[in-house]
Amino acid sequence: MKNYRRMVLFSAIWGLAALTVSVQAAGDKFVIAQVQYGGGGDWYGDQTVIPNWLKRLSSVTDIETADNRVFTKLTDRNVYQYPMLYLVGHGNIRLTENEVEALRLYLMRGGFLFANDDYGLDKSFRREMSRVFPNEELQPIPNSHLIYHCFYDFPHGLPKIHEHDAEPAQGFGLFHEGRMVVFYAYSSDIGDGLEDSEIHPEDSHEVRQLAAEMAVNIAVYALTH
Repeated sequence: MKNYRRMVLFSAIWGLAALTVSVQAAGDKFVIAQVQYGGGGDWYGDQTVIPNWLKRLSSVTDIETADNRVFTKLTDRNVYQYPMLYLVGHGNIRLTENEVEALRLYLMRGGFLFANDDYGLDKSFRREMSRVFPNEELQPIPNSHLIYHCFYDFPHGLPKIHEHDAEPAQGFGLFHEGRMVVFYAYSSDIGDGLEDSEIHPEDSHEVRQLAAEMAVNIAVYALTH
């Protein structure tokens, strides 16, 4: 996995950071792969999220991105091609034993998972993460954490994108040997704000901007830590 991680050089320009990226795997473009997990939930949701996310990332950084939506199973050998995975869904997701083991190895070897609570994901996601790392728990990520400040500045932490049941948005992290390997967005739904505007016309331009900027932060953090 570490052969696919990017080396990023930051320089301050008008209060933001410009990125120059050296891709160690020749010819690669940065891809965020969506996880096709084994049971429960609609793993296939958020149809336009990844293309819009990658387009925004390439427009504000020098990261060369792919422009298509890619799926991967956790047990696929090619999962190690992807430095970052995206998991989404509603309701009761369930990983097989092989998927649990595969995800553990992927994360321990340098991978990063961003999980987005579409709504109703919380209970089952926490259960599955406790299977992946039985001795670790999802930790609340404080507003001062670098993931909220590494490119765009979010002084109040994770932005609230979709109301759902009106609970406050909160970011959680799972750590392995001091490195955050999972970032979980609870009661925020970053994916909702990244979808094409006609899919969620209720989302204002300002809300969509917040979602896109937070998504850039997540990707930049994943590539540099």
